[in-house]
Amino acid sequence: MNVWDAVVGQDEAVRVLHAAAVAGTSDDAGGAMTHAWLFTGPPGSGRSVAARAFAAALQCTDPAAGPGCGHCAGCHTVLAGTHADVREVVPEGLSIGVKDMRDLVAGAARRPSTGRWQVLLIEDADRLTEGAGNALLRAVEEPPPRTVFLLCAPSDHPDDIAVTLRSRCRGVALRTPPAQAIAGVLARRDGLDRDTAAWAASVSGGHVGRARRLATDADARSRREAVLRMPMALRTQGDVFALADELVAAAEAEATGLTAGRDAAETEELETALGGGGTGRGAAAAARGAKGAIKDLEKRQKSRATRSQRDALDRALVDLAGFYRDALASAWRAPVALTHPDRNADVATAAAKWSPESLLRRLEAVLACREALELNVKPRIAVEAMASALQQG
Repeated sequence: MNVWDAVVGQDEAVRVLHAAAVAGTSDDAGGAMTHAWLFTGPPGSGRSVAARAFAAALQCTDPAAGPGCGHCAGCHTVLAGTHADVREVVPEGLSIGVKDMRDLVAGAARRPSTGRWQVLLIEDADRLTEGAGNALLRAVEEPPPRTVFLLCAPSDHPDDIAVTLRSRCRGVALRTPPAQAIAGVLARRDGLDRDTAAWAASVSGGHVGRARRLATDADARSRREAVLRMPMALRTQGDVFALADELVAAAEAEATGLTAGRDAAETEELETALGGGGTGRGAAAAARGAKGAIKDLEKRQKSRATRSQRDALDRALVDLAGFYRDALASAWRAPVALTHPDRNADVATAAAKWSPESLLRRLEAVLACREALELNVKPRIAVEAMASALQQG
């Protein structure tokens, strides 16, 4: 397998990126190659996967096999995240701050040490604060000769990426991969049986990572089932609070499972580095001096936990919105594939029970809840308001 095999269902984007990598690995990096790229596409389309494959192709050390061979040292180290000349920004908190961006831009301005290019890859560039965006813009406007900036964002809308930054990047638009392509990669790369791969691909909404989780993680399947039972279970006002509490608690539990072990390891490592547990001379003074650093770490961990909880809730809300979309499609007999084909019976019941206007109001309530969470409304308040609207119709 080469690095492009991981970019699922994006033939046109791969063609463009491969041509640029060929130019970028030659003596003359002109033509198809440029210094700044913006990867856009819906969730699950593989923005960061495509950007990482492109970075690997630019650092590929096997010209005979073409850029992105997948087996040379350059490709391996980029994909493993250990290449000395590739820096990846994967925001764990709510935003990417100006200080972090200035440090990263300064590092990316150096000449490559082992590869052909210095590559700065920013996942979720839509989380750049205004100051961080301006710091990056200055570097993109006057780029060092062997530096490439790879930005990933949901779209090129000004709400996601500043117009000034977007205008200096070459765009790569990705699409939602077809279910058949997702099923193929799950069977080929992850060794799943074809029935499981086909089911996971059909209910993932075109999200490759989500399909893999649903196929391999029983807890992820259980959480999805609990969410999709919600529309038909909201019968009384008491159900509103019970099911809203259940949904928020499940998101909190999922976030805790993802972050608790890492938080504990980070705290222990920092305390040890700062002399924690010492009994010699100066130990008390060192402990007092360490409080500030530990407080900063706890602040970052809290931000990461908040983001993890919001992401878990958002995944549930996307599934819920998909249910009402399916019910609308069924009510109107639209010739489109269902988002949740395995819930066809409940979808048909909802379409027969509620009018299209009522279904549309319920769908709008789910989308309004997503927007409220993005605006920092407390999750429990936002979800309870949504559940009440769903119950009333």
